[in-house]
Amino acid sequence: MTTTTVSPPRRAARGRENHTVASRPNWFAGLVSLLWMLVVIIPIYWIVITSLKTQSNYYATNPLAPPGEPTLANYQLVIESDFIQYFINSLIVTVGAVVPAVAVSFMAAYAIVRSAGRSRFLRSVNSLFLMGLAIPLQATIIPVYLIIIKLRLYDSLTGMILPSIAFAIPLTVLVLSNFLRDVPKELFESMRIDGATEQSMLWRLALPLTRPAVVTVVIYNALQIWNGFLLPLILTQDPSRRTLPLALWTFQGQYSVNVPAVLASVVLTTLPILLLYVVGRRQILSGLTAGFSK
Repeated sequence: MTTTTVSPPRRAARGRENHTVASRPNWFAGLVSLLWMLVVIIPIYWIVITSLKTQSNYYATNPLAPPGEPTLANYQLVIESDFIQYFINSLIVTVGAVVPAVAVSFMAAYAIVRSAGRSRFLRSVNSLFLMGLAIPLQATIIPVYLIIIKLRLYDSLTGMILPSIAFAIPLTVLVLSNFLRDVPKELFESMRIDGATEQSMLWRLALPLTRPAVVTVVIYNALQIWNGFLLPLILTQDPSRRTLPLALWTFQGQYSVNVPAVLASVVLTTLPILLLYVVGRRQILSGLTAGFSK
């Protein structure tokens, strides 16, 4: 009779204790997160407010103080310095490289996933793509430069598009092939029984089911190519062929004293990237996580 009244209260007390420990706030993590947020936000804030100041106001006031009389003269100065032409060049290079790279990679990933077990050639191609991930751009810049010279594509947008396609394909094939492996084989077999061809299964079944992966690699490759600096620097000399990152470097040299104008060019160069990230950040995070889940 005396042994039946001890166990339930202790279990209840232990449960309340565990609930209290689990709900205890982590002040250290919150403090570190706040410090990291300040590290990220303060430079962005300084860039934006400085781009709205005049040159004389920048040197006369506190760097972190907001402008007393905001002005868009710096942005007008940058736009009048062929900024629109550089923007168009970057847009052409990005779209011209992303679209073929994703299309070729999607078809290659489909062939690898559907036929790699039966074709030694496709297994070798898959290994070749994986080797491409281990080769950095900096290690191949001299051969790429010589090839572009031989093809007579130096100082052209095409000369920047072709290497960008080549370096975008390996990672794109890897991500898309991982997504395609998650598609049940029974769906392909059902369409084959109904008389569908491989092309029909590719575009009517595989593409709709892997659309999140396609959006992910499109956004990721667009960000990488838009921010590319080394290829435009090595493969162009004509100022009319410059892309935005290279133009930003020239703005820094052209307006080395006019800090507000330099930062205005930074803001204009970053805006398309920021908008693209805001639109597709969920796709990038969820897509890459799901693609590498295996």
